[in-house]
Amino acid sequence: MNFFDIQNIFFTVLGYPLSYLEFFGVVSGLVAVWLSAKANLLSWPVGIVNVALSFFLYYQVQLYPDMFLQVFFFVTNILGWWRWANPKPGEEDRKRELQVSFLGRKQFVVLCVVGVLGTAALGTMAARLHEWFPLVFALPSAFPYVDSFILVMSIVTTFFMIQKKVESWIVWIIVDIIATYLYFVKDIMFYSLMYFVFTALAGFGLWNWMREYKLLAAAKTTT
Repeated sequence: MNFFDIQNIFFTVLGYPLSYLEFFGVVSGLVAVWLSAKANLLSWPVGIVNVALSFFLYYQVQLYPDMFLQVFFFVTNILGWWRWANPKPGEEDRKRELQVSFLGRKQFVVLCVVGVLGTAALGTMAARLHEWFPLVFALPSAFPYVDSFILVMSIVTTFFMIQKKVESWIVWIIVDIIATYLYFVKDIMFYSLMYFVFTALAGFGLWNWMREYKLLAAAKTTT
């Protein structure tokens, strides 16, 4: 039995065959995002499990930019785990972890510029992968520009997530909505459902981190 093969079916739901890989990828992903929304340090190690499983799934459904994105996520989950657990002096919250804050104007401009240029560049590359490396990528990339947008914006906002920037949740909401549609079209229904739930969790995360910020601001004014 190959656990990482999407043809290895765990069970069937309403006629949809659900593989072990997709099932456990969804479960670990949901838990990781829920913990992130709660600003819980354990979100990072759980996220490592999710990205490892997702890497194998995306390769098998020809979503190559998403596949490469998991390598980045693997590294940043380790970095985020360390960063949240080791805040600099003055950055601690009530749990002695990194506190929530907002983006500066310059960071917001960088986010927009990198999003546009990165999507155009990577989308063009993704569309040619099957021509450049036919032995590795036998089939052409599905939706290369949409998939590249998800990759680029996920990378940028993950850096802001590591720094606990509130606006990272706004970007995640946009990315999750697009990913929900993309995975539905690609017929990986439980990943589509997972990203639909991610959208709701991102909304909760935005609300909760803004609440955390206000509580910290109020605590500083009373001390």
